[in-house]
Amino acid sequence: MNEGRKEIFQIAIVFVALVFITKLFFVQVLDDRYLQLADSNSILRQVEYPFRGLIYDRNHKLIVYNTPEYDLQVIVKDIKRLDSAKFCIYFNLTRVELREKFKELKSHKKEYSPVKPMNFIERLSNEDLAKIEDHLDEFPGFFVQARTTRAYTTSSLANALGYVSEISRDALKKDASGIYKQGDYIGQSGLELYYEKQLRGKRGLRFKLRDVKGIEKGAYNNGKYDTLSIPGEDLVSSIDLDLQMYGEKLMKGKAGSIVAIEPATGEILSLVSGPSYDPNLLTGKNYSLNFKSISSDTMKPLFNRPLMAQYRPGSIFKIVQALTALEEGVITPETRIRCDRTIINCHGDHSNEDLRGAIANSCNPYFFNVLRRMLNQNKANDPFKDTRIGLAEWNKHINSFGFGSHLGIDLPNEKDGLIPTPKYYDAAYKNRPWKFSNIYSIAIGEGENLVVPLQMANFVATVANRGFYYTPHLIKAIGKEGKPLPQFSEKHFTTVDSSYFRIAVDAMQKVVEAGTGQWYAKLPDVIVCGKTGTVQNEPVARDHSVFIAFAPKDNPKIAISVYVENAGQGAGAGASIASLMIEKYLFGKTRRPYIEDYVLAGKFIN
Repeated sequence: MNEGRKEIFQIAIVFVALVFITKLFFVQVLDDRYLQLADSNSILRQVEYPFRGLIYDRNHKLIVYNTPEYDLQVIVKDIKRLDSAKFCIYFNLTRVELREKFKELKSHKKEYSPVKPMNFIERLSNEDLAKIEDHLDEFPGFFVQARTTRAYTTSSLANALGYVSEISRDALKKDASGIYKQGDYIGQSGLELYYEKQLRGKRGLRFKLRDVKGIEKGAYNNGKYDTLSIPGEDLVSSIDLDLQMYGEKLMKGKAGSIVAIEPATGEILSLVSGPSYDPNLLTGKNYSLNFKSISSDTMKPLFNRPLMAQYRPGSIFKIVQALTALEEGVITPETRIRCDRTIINCHGDHSNEDLRGAIANSCNPYFFNVLRRMLNQNKANDPFKDTRIGLAEWNKHINSFGFGSHLGIDLPNEKDGLIPTPKYYDAAYKNRPWKFSNIYSIAIGEGENLVVPLQMANFVATVANRGFYYTPHLIKAIGKEGKPLPQFSEKHFTTVDSSYFRIAVDAMQKVVEAGTGQWYAKLPDVIVCGKTGTVQNEPVARDHSVFIAFAPKDNPKIAISVYVENAGQGAGAGASIASLMIEKYLFGKTRRPYIEDYVLAGKFIN
């Protein structure tokens, strides 16, 4: 009997021993979770964030650089006897705010882990770090993670540069590359977004040993598993920073835009959106507060007017109408048309002008008749069908100048504008018949025509080049290779023969020397070719002031479009700002302080 009990007892001991051995085998050999948990107590895994690429202007003046900032991180499992009163004093928190921090930390169920580092307080500055650095060892489980944020040498160019902030959860879900992690910074707009791939660099990792108190004791395994971060590529922009700052000075207190292009390359010299904001406001720990304030501003400083605002072009559109009509053969440079103001209203003292004179005096009846000749060429012997055929042909030419679709600038959110097509009018008139008399306002840049300021500047650069353009772009050199993206080196030709552009150039010279632009756009020692535009804005407010120009006439160095909302005639605000910008770029200063004073006073704004 006793022998039987003894055997049963021995079998039980062996069984229990086998159970323990099997469990230990799974714990120590097959399942590494426990090893990871043990390691987490002694090894700290720290991300080494890369330096984001720098951005320079065309003269290699630094615009965007990196400055250090710090995140306070926590490993919840390592927190021991937290003195919350002390913590609140050192980190400038209330007890309620501290409790909210922990609550928020644990609310992110998917990301939360008690054994891995998580952000607790973000975007500490150098000054913030100096205040708390000597006290960190009093709070086991908390440590500082260094990283960099963007800083700016100037308050200019904010709408083009864009801003950087932490990647959102939605963006993280959509990231198919798997490159980004929660907490990473990413370009959110402007150049920062468009060139994110080149600017971001590649992060590294460091593993550090810690003792039981959480104090670092050097690299784990002599840094064998560490990887170095790789900095992003630097960008050299085409922007002339001095010209940009001057343009922003001229646009202060005004709504509108200035776009200046080097015609021979398509490089953008200046991209001014008014009103704008200081890019330094969207960095550091006050980012969220400042972003909310800027985005709620009724003047929309985040709205990048040069490529997002869609306006009627006004009389500057008469130049492209003239070129199209010459190509279609419905007029010649010598064609004279009487300024019959019973057809459509006009301005100024002129009568029976040829083409150059009609452009110089911005004659509305002349271009009313030009468009009628283009659209009604009696190809179908039916006024409705003729207009339809003519408009389709007209579209082909207008679109070749870059109107009606986005040009492909190296910035996000560029708008297309609108050049009406037969299909557009079919929809507008609900498939009822329409003809020239229904749509004639497009002849003078009114009606359904819509362009963005970038397209206006590109158009005048095309005229300056006598028939071709390069896609406007802001980055002329990327990284060590020092080249732009390949699409920005491709020439785009219009459907209009280059010989006709000489007529447009002569007419634009006449606009400035003896026409509507002579009072504010004419410069000594350089021939400026330009065109005024006054865009109807009634009954909402005063008309918009528009001016396009390039200079010098031969071998042009700068082409420019200026659009000032509610500023009246293009011969005033628009022409003044454009000529001052040309002067600044070609000569380094303005020699007409009275024109500068006129612009800065801004009395032309309604």
